[in-house]
Formats: sequence, structure tokens, C-alpha cells
Amino acid sequence: MTKRADRQQGKQAQNAAPLPPASLVQVLLPMVTGLVTTREDLMTWVHQRGLDALDEVFRADAEALAGPKGKHRDERTHHHWGATRTELPFGGQRIVVERPRVRGTDGREAKLPTVETFRALDPLSERVVERILLGVSTRGYSRSVEAPPPKVPRRGTSKSAASRNLIERTRRKLSEDFGRRLDGVNLAAIMLDGIEVAKQTLVVALGITTTGEKIPLGLEQGSTENAALCTTLLNGLIERGLRISERILCVIDGGKGIRKALEDVLGDLAVIQRCLVHKRRNVREHLSPSHTAYVMGAMSDAYKSATADTARKRLRQLASWLEANGEDSAAKSLREGLEETLTVIKLGLPAKLRSSLSTTNALENVNGAIRRVTRNVKRWRGRDMRRRWAGLAISDAAKRFHRIKGHRELPILLSALRQQSTTLDAKQEVA
Repeated sequence: MTKRADRQQGKQAQNAAPLPPASLVQVLLPMVTGLVTTREDLMTWVHQRGLDALDEVFRADAEALAGPKGKHRDERTHHHWGATRTELPFGGQRIVVERPRVRGTDGREAKLPTVETFRALDPLSERVVERILLGVSTRGYSRSVEAPPPKVPRRGTSKSAASRNLIERTRRKLSEDFGRRLDGVNLAAIMLDGIEVAKQTLVVALGITTTGEKIPLGLEQGSTENAALCTTLLNGLIERGLRISERILCVIDGGKGIRKALEDVLGDLAVIQRCLVHKRRNVREHLSPSHTAYVMGAMSDAYKSATADTARKRLRQLASWLEANGEDSAAKSLREGLEETLTVIKLGLPAKLRSSLSTTNALENVNGAIRRVTRNVKRWRGRDMRRRWAGLAISDAAKRFHRIKGHRELPILLSALRQQSTTLDAKQEVA
């Protein structure tokens, strides 16, 4: 090795050598401490200036009613009456501040306009819900909010207070979202699926409007995903004003309870599409590992066929192959409800719209939000707690809803459904 290369290698080693841990701490600790102290001092200053400004506003309100202190007024209608402690919202909590009191000549307490405005704008329940959705427990809520200015008492951050606000907010939101009227909702499709939460089944209904928007319609809770539970859900939608006078595409997971409920409530108006994701999952559960990749690929290719006849032929050939290779259970699962998996192909939908309406993926995303939110609950209390938490998750997920892919092609679906209705009516008249 040459001297030049040796010097270069030594220089690189020297540059790459890290600082000893003790030296690194000595360098960074004053910087971190300074940053933290500066932030705390700045927030304390900002909070104190805000309280000072609030005190000035309160005094101005009192003077507007009772006039300046110490000055005589012949036509006085109000008097200054000392001060009292008042709770006001502050960063997801309530702080206790002093404000002036004013009484009328009749002896009644007068309300200061600014105090009433602040009370009306109390966002505490919304802030609690926001923190809970981010994974903060009610027990840890007090640590998640900013500390008030020094020597200023605070309220509403305890576990019990956070729980009360959460219960109040979720009950109100559940009533708003799943108790509202549905008279003006025009649907092209409806998706139904069940999810288990704490050993109870929740069945969710998601509507797809004629313009492609996704709307949470209903939520019912029961011990199992049975026909009675699903019938209650559908009847509830109709009682709330949902009008279904023409055939509608119903995308389901294949559960017998949902299937029977649709037949009982909607009859011939329900055009059933079995979810292809659930169908593949059901077949996969019966397959041996050596055949899984081939069968899943063959099913995907079959469902991409241009016509229902081609798809049916390829799926039946696949079922025969499964039987010939000792996969009788998988073949039986594939044949079960096969025609209902081809509905969107029979309707002649374009590829993008077909992809959106051949699965319950839009509803699975909602179910994923329910799982994410409810996993924070460590102890379930009361029957309605599951519905409240699920409703909270659904409302949060709905904020990020977009129209389905291929929504501009929905007129093709509506036309195909109307054509089916005309054909069905003609057959009934002949009969």
C-alpha cells in the first residue's frame, strides 16, 4: 500500500469515527433542554396573554351593562357585584377563571355575552372523540391535552369525564347518522356485510347512490348474522323512508341470513351479486397449499372474461379439475352460488364498474375502521356500547369516502336493471 493511500484511509477512518456516547450527551443535552424550556416558556406566555385579554373582554362586558366602577349613574339598570369563578373551554379541557359579576336592579344575575359565547362553542366532546380515534385511552386523556397556565385549575380531563363526553357524543352521532330520514336517497346498489365485535355480530348496510357516492345506511347488532337481524336492518331502512321501487344490485358476502332477508323484504327487486373476494377466500380454505396459487389465478382469469358464458365455462372446467385432483370440497365451494358471482358480467358492466361492484371491498374498508377503533376498548359495558363505537368508526371512515371507481358508467347499470325489470314484468303478465 502506498503512503498516499494509507493517509487517505486513515483520514476516512477518522472522519467516520463517532463521538463517544458521553460526549454526545454532553453536546446535545443543553440544546434539548433549551428547546423544551423555550417551548414551555413560550406556551406559558401565550396562554397568560390570552387570559389577560379574556379578562379585559369580561370587564368591558360588565362595564357595558353596569357602567364604569365608582361612577354614579342616575338611570342605572345594573350594578357591579364582585367576581365569581367560571369554567370555560380550553384546548380539549375546561379551565376555571374569575370573571366579574353583574346584577340587575331587580336582583337577578345578568349574563355576560362573551361568557355565553364561549360556553356555546364548547368543543370538549368533539376533542375527546378525536383523541380516542387517534388511540388515546380515556385513562390517558388528561396527559394528551396541553397543560393550562400555572395556578389555573382545570376540569374535564379525568377518565370519568372523558368517558361521559365520549358516551354523550357517540350516542348523539349514532342517532344522527343511523336515525336520519332516507327519503331523498336514490340508490343504484346496496352492500351488506357482518363483522364480529366482542362476540357480537354487527351488520352494516352501505348504499351506493346513482351518482356513485357511498352512504352508510344502517347498523344492527345481534348474536349472529341471522335472517331476523338482517330483516330488521332492511325494514328499518324502509321505515326511515328509503324507497326501492325498481330492481337494485345487492352485493353480499354470501351469508344465508342476508340472502334470505333480501328475498323476504325486497323480493324480485333484489339482484344478488356474491362478493368475489369472499368466494375466493371460501375456496382457498378448502385447498391444499400445492394447488392454491393455480386455482386462485384461474378464478381471477375466469371472472375477467368478457361474457358470462365464457366465465361460467371456465369456472366449471376448474371445478372438474379440482375434483380430478382430489379437491372435492373446494370444487363444491366453487360451484355453490356460482351464478350469483357472475351477475355484474351478465349485466354487461364495463370493467372498472364491474370491479367496484363485484366485491364488498367498499364495505370491508368500513369494517377495517371498526376493527381499528374498537381494538382500543379493553372492557365492554352494556349492550349499546358496541353500536356506539362501531357508529363512531363508521362516521370517521365516512369523512374519507370517495365516489366508487367507474361512477360515470352507473347509467349502464341502471339501464340494465330497468331492462331486467321490464323482462320480469313481461314474464309475469304471460304467466
